[in-house]
Amino acid sequence: MTLATLADVLQPALKGGYAVGGLVTLGWEDMRAYTDAAEAEGLPVILQAGPSCRAHTPLPILGKMYRTLAESVSVPVVAHLDHGYTFEECKEALESGFTSLMFDGSRKPLAQNIDETARIAEMAHSAGISCEGEIGFVGYSEGENSKGTDPGEAAKFAKESGVDAMAISVGNVHLQQNHEGGLDEARIAEIEAMNDIPLVIHGGSGVPLAQRTKLARTTKICKFNIGTELRMVFGTSVRKALAADASAFDRVALLRQVEPDIQAAAQTAIRGIAAA
Repeated sequence: MTLATLADVLQPALKGGYAVGGLVTLGWEDMRAYTDAAEAEGLPVILQAGPSCRAHTPLPILGKMYRTLAESVSVPVVAHLDHGYTFEECKEALESGFTSLMFDGSRKPLAQNIDETARIAEMAHSAGISCEGEIGFVGYSEGENSKGTDPGEAAKFAKESGVDAMAISVGNVHLQQNHEGGLDEARIAEIEAMNDIPLVIHGGSGVPLAQRTKLARTTKICKFNIGTELRMVFGTSVRKALAADASAFDRVALLRQVEPDIQAAAQTAIRGIAAA
């Protein structure tokens, strides 16, 4: 089995000057495609179960799916809870075999975010797994606005919460469907100057590809979460398959045609932030 913790894959990335893809999963077919993509590239991958994934597949099932896929490849695979909002949810993920917990207290006051994240981090570390936290708030395209990360608050959060990785808000937005955004590199430099832990960018799909590569190789950003651009490839591929055969109806047959497309897209995404 190549199951790994978040720290197992991000600490080498921090030292080696590259980043690892946190790929947002929704079902078995994309999980398998992402794992096969990592194996094909010889790169680690972080399989992420976010709120939309958990809404239709229970955590104990997701844990088994991730572990089954980890057993099928030789590269490190992290089973990661993305945006856990409560202690109970994080505890259930731990008990379900996840190897990394991301607790999102970013909407809460700083002191409360630190206290609650520290409690999750302590639970995770006691079980031998990792914890990611978020400081500043990463907003949503056509939804809640972001609140940028304050460098001083980030330093305090990293020190007092005990997290293994810290998600920051520096111009990134969840669910963005184009690469026209761009991150605030001056703010990133301020944040990393005061921290020694790996940094994480949520909403990586909205970051220009060249900037992803540059930041992965020149900063402490060691993880880019990528979901929307892969889901867009999935949707395009499904429509192509249906257009090619108007009588098609079999889910398995349709998704068999889609998997190569999303695997190729995932390979491109994780290769772009890998070591030069």
